[in-house]
Amino acid sequence: QRSTPATEPEPPVFTVTFIARMHGAYGSGPYGSVTGHPAHDEHFLHQSLKARSRQQKDWNPVGTFLAFLVPWLIFTVAMSALSFSWHYTNPFVVQGAILILFALVLWLCYSAYSLRRRGLSWIWYAFVALTAFWAFSGGLLYGTFNYEKNMRPYFDVTHLNYYPSVNASAYRGQQLMDMGSTTFTAGTGLDLSKSMGFRNLDMYCVAPIVSPGGRPDSYDFWAVGLNCCKGHREQFQCGEYSNPKASSGLRLMDDEARPFFRLAVQQAEAAYGIRATHPIFLLWMQDPHAEINAYQDEGYKLFVLAVCGFFYCVVAFSTMAPRLGLI
Repeated sequence: QRSTPATEPEPPVFTVTFIARMHGAYGSGPYGSVTGHPAHDEHFLHQSLKARSRQQKDWNPVGTFLAFLVPWLIFTVAMSALSFSWHYTNPFVVQGAILILFALVLWLCYSAYSLRRRGLSWIWYAFVALTAFWAFSGGLLYGTFNYEKNMRPYFDVTHLNYYPSVNASAYRGQQLMDMGSTTFTAGTGLDLSKSMGFRNLDMYCVAPIVSPGGRPDSYDFWAVGLNCCKGHREQFQCGEYSNPKASSGLRLMDDEARPFFRLAVQQAEAAYGIRATHPIFLLWMQDPHAEINAYQDEGYKLFVLAVCGFFYCVVAFSTMAPRLGLI
Protein backbone atom coordinates (compact mmCIF):
# COMPACT_ATOMS: atom_id res chain seq x y z
CA GLN A 1 0.00 0.00 0.00
CA ARG A 2 1.50 3.37 -1.13
CA SER A 3 1.48 6.29 1.23
CA THR A 4 0.81 9.82 0.03
CA PRO A 5 3.92 12.13 0.07
CA ALA A 6 3.94 14.74 2.80
CA THR A 7 4.37 17.53 0.26
CA GLU A 8 1.03 16.75 -1.41
CA PRO A 9 -1.54 16.05 1.36
CA GLU A 10 -4.68 14.17 0.45
CA PRO A 11 -7.87 16.24 0.35
CA PRO A 12 -10.25 15.49 3.21
CA VAL A 13 -12.68 12.66 2.46
CA PHE A 14 -15.72 14.70 3.36
CA THR A 15 -14.64 17.38 0.83
CA VAL A 16 -14.33 14.86 -1.99
CA THR A 17 -17.60 13.21 -1.05
CA PHE A 18 -19.44 16.52 -0.89
CA ILE A 19 -18.15 17.66 -4.30
CA ALA A 20 -18.86 14.23 -5.76
CA ARG A 21 -22.44 14.51 -4.60
CA MET A 22 -22.74 17.98 -6.06
CA HIS A 23 -21.45 16.72 -9.40
CA GLY A 24 -23.79 13.77 -9.10
CA ALA A 25 -26.66 16.17 -8.82
CA TYR A 26 -25.64 18.44 -11.66
CA GLY A 27 -23.16 16.37 -13.75
CA SER A 28 -23.54 15.20 -17.30
CA GLY A 29 -22.93 11.43 -16.96
CA PRO A 30 -25.49 8.68 -16.30
CA TYR A 31 -27.52 9.26 -13.16
CA GLY A 32 -26.12 12.80 -12.99
CA SER A 33 -22.50 11.70 -12.43
CA VAL A 34 -19.36 13.12 -14.04
CA THR A 35 -17.88 10.04 -15.71
CA GLY A 36 -20.72 7.57 -15.40
CA HIS A 37 -19.08 5.61 -12.55
CA PRO A 38 -19.21 6.86 -8.97
CA ALA A 39 -15.75 5.42 -8.16
CA HIS A 40 -14.26 7.16 -11.17
CA ASP A 41 -16.03 10.36 -10.19
CA GLU A 42 -14.40 10.36 -6.78
CA HIS A 43 -10.95 9.66 -8.26
CA PHE A 44 -11.39 12.39 -10.89
CA LEU A 45 -12.38 14.99 -8.33
CA HIS A 46 -9.60 13.88 -6.03
CA GLN A 47 -6.99 14.52 -8.74
CA SER A 48 -8.60 17.85 -9.68
CA LEU A 49 -8.37 19.07 -6.10
CA LYS A 50 -4.72 18.01 -5.90
CA ALA A 51 -3.88 19.85 -9.14
CA ARG A 52 -5.69 23.00 -8.05
CA SER A 53 -3.98 22.89 -4.66
CA ARG A 54 -0.59 22.47 -6.33
CA GLN A 55 -1.20 25.42 -8.69
CA GLN A 56 -2.14 27.68 -5.81
CA LYS A 57 0.91 26.57 -3.88
CA ASP A 58 3.34 26.95 -6.81
CA TRP A 59 2.71 30.67 -7.34
CA ASN A 60 4.96 32.54 -4.97
CA PRO A 61 4.43 36.31 -4.76
CA VAL A 62 7.77 36.77 -2.97
CA GLY A 63 9.51 34.82 -5.74
CA THR A 64 7.76 36.94 -8.35
CA PHE A 65 8.89 40.12 -6.59
CA LEU A 66 12.50 38.90 -6.40
CA ALA A 67 12.34 37.78 -10.02
CA PHE A 68 12.00 41.41 -11.12
CA LEU A 69 14.00 43.05 -8.31
CA VAL A 70 17.20 40.99 -8.73
CA PRO A 71 17.71 41.59 -12.50
CA TRP A 72 16.70 45.26 -12.22
CA LEU A 73 19.28 45.83 -9.47
CA ILE A 74 21.94 44.04 -11.52
CA PHE A 75 21.18 46.21 -14.55
CA THR A 76 21.16 49.43 -12.50
CA VAL A 77 24.39 48.67 -10.65
CA ALA A 78 26.20 47.60 -13.84
CA MET A 79 25.14 50.63 -15.83
CA SER A 80 25.80 53.13 -13.05
CA ALA A 81 29.23 51.63 -12.36
CA LEU A 82 30.22 51.98 -16.00
CA SER A 83 28.60 55.36 -16.69
CA PHE A 84 29.70 57.67 -13.92
CA SER A 85 32.81 59.21 -12.41
CA TRP A 86 34.10 56.14 -10.54
CA HIS A 87 34.68 54.48 -13.91
CA TYR A 88 36.92 57.40 -14.83
CA THR A 89 38.71 57.81 -11.50
CA ASN A 90 38.72 54.19 -10.18
CA PRO A 91 38.50 51.81 -13.14
CA PHE A 92 39.88 48.84 -11.20
CA VAL A 93 37.17 49.17 -8.54
CA VAL A 94 34.55 49.21 -11.27
CA GLN A 95 36.06 46.11 -12.88
CA GLY A 96 35.87 44.37 -9.49
CA ALA A 97 32.20 45.30 -9.13
CA ILE A 98 31.45 43.96 -12.61
CA LEU A 99 33.21 40.69 -11.76
CA ILE A 100 31.11 40.36 -8.59
CA LEU A 101 27.93 40.84 -10.61
CA PHE A 102 29.10 38.26 -13.12
CA ALA A 103 29.83 35.80 -10.28
CA LEU A 104 26.29 36.36 -8.97
CA VAL A 105 24.83 35.53 -12.38
CA LEU A 106 26.96 32.39 -12.60
CA TRP A 107 25.82 31.34 -9.13
CA LEU A 108 22.17 31.68 -10.13
CA CYS A 109 22.79 29.60 -13.25
CA TYR A 110 24.61 26.93 -11.25
CA SER A 111 21.84 26.85 -8.62
CA ALA A 112 19.20 26.22 -11.28
CA TYR A 113 21.32 23.48 -12.87
CA SER A 114 22.05 21.83 -9.50
CA LEU A 115 18.40 21.78 -8.45
CA ARG A 116 17.33 20.32 -11.78
CA ARG A 117 19.97 17.62 -11.50
CA ARG A 118 18.67 16.60 -8.08
CA GLY A 119 15.09 16.51 -9.31
CA LEU A 120 13.99 19.48 -7.21
CA SER A 121 12.05 22.57 -8.18
CA TRP A 122 14.40 24.58 -10.41
CA ILE A 123 12.16 26.65 -12.70
CA TRP A 124 12.23 29.75 -10.48
CA TYR A 125 16.03 29.74 -10.28
CA ALA A 126 16.28 29.24 -14.03
CA PHE A 127 13.94 32.17 -14.65
CA VAL A 128 15.88 34.47 -12.32
CA ALA A 129 19.20 33.33 -13.82
CA LEU A 130 17.92 34.05 -17.34
CA THR A 131 16.66 37.52 -16.49
CA ALA A 132 19.83 38.25 -14.46
CA PHE A 133 22.02 37.33 -17.43
CA TRP A 134 19.84 39.53 -19.63
CA ALA A 135 20.21 42.40 -17.14
CA PHE A 136 23.97 41.94 -16.79
CA SER A 137 24.51 41.96 -20.56
CA GLY A 138 22.25 44.98 -21.05
CA GLY A 139 23.93 46.89 -18.24
CA LEU A 140 27.36 46.27 -19.77
CA LEU A 141 26.27 47.35 -23.25
CA TYR A 142 24.31 50.45 -22.26
CA GLY A 143 26.81 51.50 -19.58
CA THR A 144 29.78 51.23 -21.95
CA PHE A 145 27.93 53.06 -24.71
CA ASN A 146 26.85 55.86 -22.38
CA TYR A 147 30.36 56.23 -20.98
CA GLU A 148 32.13 56.37 -24.34
CA LYS A 149 29.59 58.63 -26.05
CA ASN A 150 28.69 61.09 -23.29
CA MET A 151 30.39 60.78 -19.94
CA ARG A 152 34.00 60.16 -20.96
CA PRO A 153 34.20 63.27 -23.19
CA TYR A 154 32.68 65.25 -20.33
CA PHE A 155 35.22 63.94 -17.80
CA ASP A 156 38.10 64.41 -20.22
CA VAL A 157 37.31 68.06 -20.84
CA THR A 158 36.43 68.97 -17.25
CA HIS A 159 39.72 67.52 -16.00
CA LEU A 160 41.61 69.93 -18.26
CA ASN A 161 42.04 73.68 -17.92
CA TYR A 162 39.95 76.52 -19.26
CA TYR A 163 41.94 79.44 -20.75
CA PRO A 164 40.21 82.78 -21.35
CA SER A 165 41.40 85.59 -23.65
CA VAL A 166 43.87 83.56 -25.68
CA ASN A 167 45.58 85.34 -28.57
CA ALA A 168 46.02 82.69 -31.26
CA SER A 169 48.78 84.69 -32.94
CA ALA A 170 50.85 85.15 -29.77
CA TYR A 171 50.49 81.80 -27.97
CA ARG A 172 52.04 78.50 -29.01
CA GLY A 173 50.53 75.06 -28.63
CA GLN A 174 53.25 73.97 -26.19
CA GLN A 175 52.11 76.69 -23.77
CA LEU A 176 48.54 75.38 -23.60
CA MET A 177 48.94 71.61 -23.75
CA ASP A 178 46.44 71.09 -20.90
CA MET A 179 43.73 73.16 -22.61
CA GLY A 180 40.22 71.71 -22.38
CA SER A 181 38.34 74.75 -23.58
CA THR A 182 39.21 78.34 -24.36
CA THR A 183 37.85 81.73 -25.33
CA PHE A 184 39.95 83.71 -27.78
CA THR A 185 40.45 87.46 -27.84
CA ALA A 186 38.04 89.72 -29.68
CA GLY A 187 38.39 89.65 -33.43
CA THR A 188 39.62 86.04 -33.57
CA GLY A 189 38.15 83.98 -36.38
CA LEU A 190 38.78 81.25 -38.93
CA ASP A 191 41.10 81.72 -41.88
CA LEU A 192 39.03 79.79 -44.41
CA SER A 193 41.51 80.55 -47.19
CA LYS A 194 43.90 78.07 -45.58
CA SER A 195 41.38 75.30 -44.84
CA MET A 196 42.15 71.75 -45.91
CA GLY A 197 40.62 68.27 -45.88
CA PHE A 198 42.12 64.81 -45.69
CA ARG A 199 40.06 61.83 -46.79
CA ASN A 200 40.28 58.40 -45.19
CA LEU A 201 36.78 56.99 -45.67
CA ASP A 202 35.58 60.15 -43.87
CA MET A 203 36.70 63.67 -44.70
CA TYR A 204 38.77 65.24 -41.91
CA CYS A 205 38.51 69.01 -42.20
CA VAL A 206 40.75 71.70 -40.64
CA ALA A 207 40.99 75.48 -40.71
CA PRO A 208 43.46 77.68 -38.77
CA ILE A 209 42.26 79.99 -36.01
CA VAL A 210 43.89 83.43 -36.24
CA SER A 211 43.78 86.53 -34.06
CA PRO A 212 44.44 90.15 -35.08
CA GLY A 213 48.07 91.14 -34.94
CA GLY A 214 49.67 89.79 -38.06
CA ARG A 215 50.64 86.41 -39.42
CA PRO A 216 51.78 84.02 -36.68
CA ASP A 217 55.07 82.16 -36.89
CA SER A 218 53.24 78.90 -36.21
CA TYR A 219 49.59 78.12 -36.76
CA ASP A 220 48.97 75.99 -33.65
CA PHE A 221 45.21 76.40 -33.18
CA TRP A 222 42.93 74.64 -35.65
CA ALA A 223 39.18 74.29 -35.91
CA VAL A 224 38.22 70.78 -37.00
CA GLY A 225 35.20 68.85 -38.15
CA LEU A 226 34.18 65.64 -39.85
CA ASN A 227 32.63 65.46 -43.34
CA CYS A 228 31.97 69.22 -43.43
CA CYS A 229 34.30 70.30 -46.24
CA LYS A 230 35.22 69.25 -49.76
CA GLY A 231 38.96 69.23 -49.32
CA HIS A 232 39.50 72.60 -51.04
CA ARG A 233 40.11 76.08 -49.69
CA GLU A 234 37.16 78.15 -48.47
CA GLN A 235 34.99 75.04 -48.29
CA PHE A 236 35.21 74.60 -44.51
CA GLN A 237 31.69 74.46 -43.00
CA CYS A 238 32.30 72.83 -39.62
CA GLY A 239 30.95 73.78 -36.23
CA GLU A 240 29.66 77.34 -35.89
CA TYR A 241 31.82 78.63 -38.74
CA SER A 242 29.12 81.09 -39.85
CA ASN A 243 28.30 82.40 -36.36
CA PRO A 244 29.87 85.88 -35.98
CA LYS A 245 29.67 85.54 -32.18
CA ALA A 246 31.70 82.32 -32.13
CA SER A 247 35.15 82.91 -30.70
CA SER A 248 35.70 79.85 -28.47
CA GLY A 249 36.93 76.31 -28.83
CA LEU A 250 36.35 72.94 -27.19
CA ARG A 251 39.29 70.52 -27.26
CA LEU A 252 38.92 67.51 -29.55
CA MET A 253 39.09 64.41 -27.31
CA ASP A 254 38.77 61.75 -30.00
CA ASP A 255 42.12 59.94 -29.95
CA GLU A 256 41.31 57.88 -33.04
CA ALA A 257 40.52 60.90 -35.21
CA ARG A 258 43.43 63.07 -34.07
CA PRO A 259 46.10 61.48 -36.37
CA PHE A 260 43.96 62.10 -39.45
CA PHE A 261 43.43 65.74 -38.53
CA ARG A 262 47.20 65.97 -38.11
CA LEU A 263 47.63 64.70 -41.67
CA ALA A 264 45.17 67.34 -42.89
CA VAL A 265 47.28 70.03 -41.17
CA GLN A 266 50.42 68.67 -42.80
CA GLN A 267 48.72 68.96 -46.19
CA ALA A 268 47.80 72.57 -45.37
CA GLU A 269 51.43 73.26 -44.40
CA ALA A 270 52.64 71.95 -47.75
CA ALA A 271 49.92 73.69 -49.77
CA TYR A 272 50.10 77.15 -48.19
CA GLY A 273 53.72 77.34 -47.08
CA ILE A 274 52.88 77.69 -43.39
CA ARG A 275 54.13 75.97 -40.25
CA ALA A 276 52.23 74.22 -37.44
CA THR A 277 54.70 73.11 -34.79
CA HIS A 278 52.30 71.81 -32.19
CA PRO A 279 48.72 71.95 -33.48
CA ILE A 280 45.83 71.85 -31.01
CA PHE A 281 42.49 70.75 -32.46
CA LEU A 282 39.33 72.52 -31.34
CA LEU A 283 35.61 72.43 -32.10
CA TRP A 284 34.70 75.99 -33.06
CA MET A 285 31.67 77.37 -31.17
CA GLN A 286 30.26 80.28 -29.23
CA ASP A 287 29.72 78.70 -25.78
CA PRO A 288 31.93 75.69 -24.92
CA HIS A 289 30.54 75.48 -21.38
CA ALA A 290 27.05 74.76 -22.70
CA GLU A 291 28.49 72.05 -24.92
CA ILE A 292 30.33 70.48 -21.99
CA ASN A 293 27.17 70.46 -19.87
CA ALA A 294 25.26 68.95 -22.79
CA TYR A 295 27.51 65.87 -22.64
CA GLN A 296 26.68 65.40 -18.97
CA ASP A 297 22.95 66.03 -19.49
CA GLU A 298 22.81 63.47 -22.29
CA GLY A 299 24.62 60.93 -20.11
CA TYR A 300 22.18 61.34 -17.22
CA LYS A 301 19.22 61.32 -19.59
CA LEU A 302 20.30 58.07 -21.22
CA PHE A 303 20.90 56.47 -17.80
CA VAL A 304 17.44 57.40 -16.48
CA LEU A 305 15.69 56.28 -19.68
CA ALA A 306 17.55 52.97 -19.73
CA VAL A 307 16.89 52.17 -16.06
CA CYS A 308 13.20 53.11 -16.28
CA GLY A 309 12.77 51.25 -19.55
CA PHE A 310 14.39 48.11 -18.19
CA PHE A 311 12.27 48.37 -15.03
CA TYR A 312 9.12 48.45 -17.15
CA CYS A 313 10.24 45.47 -19.26
CA VAL A 314 11.24 43.28 -16.32
CA VAL A 315 8.04 44.07 -14.39
CA ALA A 316 5.94 43.16 -17.42
CA PHE A 317 7.93 39.97 -17.96
CA SER A 318 7.79 38.97 -14.29
CA THR A 319 4.04 39.63 -14.18
CA MET A 320 3.42 37.44 -17.19
CA ALA A 321 5.73 34.66 -16.01
CA PRO A 322 3.33 33.13 -13.40
CA ARG A 323 0.51 33.12 -15.93
CA LEU A 324 2.75 31.28 -18.37
CA GLY A 325 3.78 28.82 -15.71
CA LEU A 326 7.42 29.94 -15.70
CA ILE A 327 7.55 30.72 -11.98
